[in-house]
Amino acid sequence: MQSDILSTQSLVRKFGELTAVDQVSFSVAEGQIFGLVGLNGAGKSTLIKMLITLLAPTAGTAQVCGFDLMRGAASIRRAIGYVPQLVSADGDLTGYENLNLYAKLYDVPSDNRRYRIREALAFMDLEAVGERLVKTYSGGMVRRLEIAQSMLHRPQLLFLDEPTVGLDPVARSSVWRHIMNLRKEFGTTIFLTTHLLEEVEELCTDMAIMTDGKMVACGTPAELKATVGPAATLEETFVHYSKVSREAAAGYAEAQLARRTARRLG
Repeated sequence: MQSDILSTQSLVRKFGELTAVDQVSFSVAEGQIFGLVGLNGAGKSTLIKMLITLLAPTAGTAQVCGFDLMRGAASIRRAIGYVPQLVSADGDLTGYENLNLYAKLYDVPSDNRRYRIREALAFMDLEAVGERLVKTYSGGMVRRLEIAQSMLHRPQLLFLDEPTVGLDPVARSSVWRHIMNLRKEFGTTIFLTTHLLEEVEELCTDMAIMTDGKMVACGTPAELKATVGPAATLEETFVHYSKVSREAAAGYAEAQLARRTARRLG
């Protein structure tokens, strides 16, 4: 039986009178790809920031990679990887130089650093462009480089914030393949946020839906669809739990994708 690599108990975060995360309790088993979806303002970003120790909870507890969220923040940061939504790679450095910088930040031993970097470039199919400036990369190549950066120290748990935002379908499929390979080759547990239900269908073994700060549904995609109806789609399931119309949900997802693409790519 798989043990939980992440669990929360009645996690709360308030900003004055606003409760952004409201009594959230859930768990993620080792080796899973867990997808978190929800409309804007649902609480996803606040929850992620707490789990990666960037934001302290107002109440509740959580354990990440075996460490208590409040007492073991430094240990948690060493055990996880994080790829933010916005571009984090330096365009004026080569792919190799970006990875070398991150290897030093993650304290990858110097005698193993070159091997880890070359391995990461090869794993992400970036070996041929490792000596090129990152500003010459395509969007998909930049995203794969950012994932490679986050994996240099062999994290147990990898957080990906909208990993394919702004990518065309071909680049998106390539990133999906590499994410699945991380789980297969390294046993990495992956926690991702996304506005693409197709991404959840393609990647996620488990998922959750947040609305108004609460986690209103959690399970496998098939389990959640079955709670709505025998032939329900994931879109119908999302609409049901988010309590919005199909048109509003579709319009929101499209608008968010356009806005975030523009913000990410500058």
